[in-house]
Amino acid sequence: MNSFTKDSSQSTRGSERSVGRISVTGRMIRLVIPLGILVAGAIGYKVLSVKPEPPPAGKSAPKPLRTRVMPLEKGDYPVIIRTQGVVRSHNEVTLTSQVNGRIQTISPEFQVGAFFREGDILLELDPVDFEVAVVSAEAQLARAETVFAQEQTRARQAKRNWEDLGYEEEPNELVLRLPQLKEAEINVQSAQAQLESARRNLERSRVRAPFDGRVLTRQIGVGQTINGSTPLGTVFATDYAEVRLPLSATDLRFLDLPEKPDDEPLKVELRDALDPAANGVREAMITRTEGALDENTLELFVIARIEDPFGVESGSIPLRIGQPVVAEIQGNTVEDAFKVPRSAVFELNKIIVIDPETMELSNKVIQILYGTEDELLIEDPGISPGALLATTRLVYAPEGAKVQVITKSLSEVPLQGTVSTNKTTKPAAGGGQGGTD
Repeated sequence: MNSFTKDSSQSTRGSERSVGRISVTGRMIRLVIPLGILVAGAIGYKVLSVKPEPPPAGKSAPKPLRTRVMPLEKGDYPVIIRTQGVVRSHNEVTLTSQVNGRIQTISPEFQVGAFFREGDILLELDPVDFEVAVVSAEAQLARAETVFAQEQTRARQAKRNWEDLGYEEEPNELVLRLPQLKEAEINVQSAQAQLESARRNLERSRVRAPFDGRVLTRQIGVGQTINGSTPLGTVFATDYAEVRLPLSATDLRFLDLPEKPDDEPLKVELRDALDPAANGVREAMITRTEGALDENTLELFVIARIEDPFGVESGSIPLRIGQPVVAEIQGNTVEDAFKVPRSAVFELNKIIVIDPETMELSNKVIQILYGTEDELLIEDPGISPGALLATTRLVYAPEGAKVQVITKSLSEVPLQGTVSTNKTTKPAAGGGQGGTD
């Protein structure tokens, strides 16, 4: 039992010594880790806080922007209004017959596309019934005229008989047979009217052209029986045609349109819209305007008149009905304006102008007077004649930045000096800040 107690006490003292060594090691680790972090932080701060070396002198200046330019010069520019429309006939009708009958013949002038003159016979109905009606009316007139002549004789004889009997009072109308005479006269007039009607119907059995024109469609054939409601075909007049042209509100201020009947017509040139390569030009005259704006587009339509559209009399190039045309109207002249390409305008109404002396750019807000698909006429009192317009699209263009000009030979003009304004460079497509060739 003593030996067990002795061994237990020895084990306890060994355990206490082991625990003491472990606790000392833990305290050492807890001290070393923070110290290591502090040392690493101090070394990192010293390394990162070193000031960079200043850049070499002369390399901090911003690189100038490169762009193509064109000179800006004030001038007087006539405005040409471009619009388009469709050729249409001014008189198009559907032919019908005034009498009933069976078609006997159709004239070659009544074929689709054929030309005809006013009064030409287009088709004929079977005339037998109409000729019989004329003969019958003539016989009726002859009978009525005979009766009328007999009544005239009886009236004269009755008056002589009254005078021979020696009556002092005047004879009345019945004695003189005036009612019978008047009835006979009315019958003659009625027979004459019937004869005229029969003759007109005989003439109407030949359907004639109402004007100089051309056949658009034909809807009947030989042997067909027709009446007054049967459509024979559609024809249109060829003496002149019309084009309905739309004009926007901005176009109207450059045009002196004929508003009254005695106003001078306005000249317009027409070209074929289906064949842009065609060189043929037809002249027309704007003779009137419509009285109201279009509800959908708020445009005003003007009517241009084309004389001899098919060139039958003049020999000009033909303009067919339904053909789309492009119209150019000579407008008023815009004075003291700058002409710039539309591609040089950004943000709808801004351009970049370069001072030719300092070669510094400035952004200008412009007022657009008139524009086409490719060019704009602008005015700006702040732009001096001889200034340069940047035609290359610049992504970054700060106010006052220096500019280098790209010329045709790809050489660059100096930053100082004057650029000759008698050389117009071709506007380049939109590029980046530097502007590449």
